[in-house]
Amino acid sequence: MGLVAACLLVPAASGAWAQAPGRDAASTSLTLFAGSESGLRRSRDWGNTWERVASKELEGLGAVRAIVTSAPRVLVGGDGGLFVSEDFGDKWRRAYAEGPVLAITASRYPLADPTVFLGTPSGLLRSSDGGATFRPTALTGAPVTRIEWPGPDLVVASGSGVAASSNAGVSFRESQGLPGARIAALALSSFYSADPGGFAGTAGAGLFRTADGCRTWVARGLAGRTVNDVFWFGPLLYAATDAGFFLSDDGGLSWAPRNEGIRGRVATRILFPLFPTSGAEIFLGTDRGVYWSGDGGLNWRATGLEDETILVLSTFPAPDPVFRNKK
Repeated sequence: MGLVAACLLVPAASGAWAQAPGRDAASTSLTLFAGSESGLRRSRDWGNTWERVASKELEGLGAVRAIVTSAPRVLVGGDGGLFVSEDFGDKWRRAYAEGPVLAITASRYPLADPTVFLGTPSGLLRSSDGGATFRPTALTGAPVTRIEWPGPDLVVASGSGVAASSNAGVSFRESQGLPGARIAALALSSFYSADPGGFAGTAGAGLFRTADGCRTWVARGLAGRTVNDVFWFGPLLYAATDAGFFLSDDGGLSWAPRNEGIRGRVATRILFPLFPTSGAEIFLGTDRGVYWSGDGGLNWRATGLEDETILVLSTFPAPDPVFRNKK
């Protein structure tokens, strides 16, 4: 953990910032996906150029609010339901058409456990057959906008609160201490089963932390801000907010803006595409397109879709290790 944290804290060499995104990436995939109000976009060259993903099967997709990738599979949730590709995003089929899909999560071991959860405006749905059929869980009557499944708990942002289930959605326990504002972001410990901590970003009320499996929450900075996304590793926290991109190196006790190149932008989503091998490279979704940083967020460069508000970003998990040429 210490080595990776050090890589995140130390900015990349100046040569890395001078290069275009992904120019020297030795990765099996240079594909990125972005979702916006107008649909699904794809970049095949690490964000240098973008194309609209369009096909007859994607008609009715609408705004894209969730993307989950597990090569070669891509799950996309939008106003028109759940759409699935089994070939890296070329061909598609609609798997769920009963209403909008706001959030998606799937088992990390799909061959052994084909479970898929969908967040919808009316609650949480579960599929036990890889998305062929869906049934309601115990959480109904409220929109589910974010889902995390670190194991054993399943944690969801529902309405203005956070609920957790230790039995895959059969029952849920509510939490206390959140302000009643919409929950816009969730980030849970990578070692949740041993250390059940996490953070929740709210709309207009800042960031909150739990240390007891989402039972209770306390304020953790960025008061008055809308926190649209959170990424957490050790003492490092990264937040996408209505005032840009922020970094904390002490677990949220203090925060520093990292907005060189994105001043005036609302930050919406954070993507560390090569994490943990290269924590210095970040893609950021904003209200005016996608930005890229090669130095951990110290500097940002626009990389397309400037007319779009980005609702979600995703890429295929990188192989480990990923080797990058140094100049």
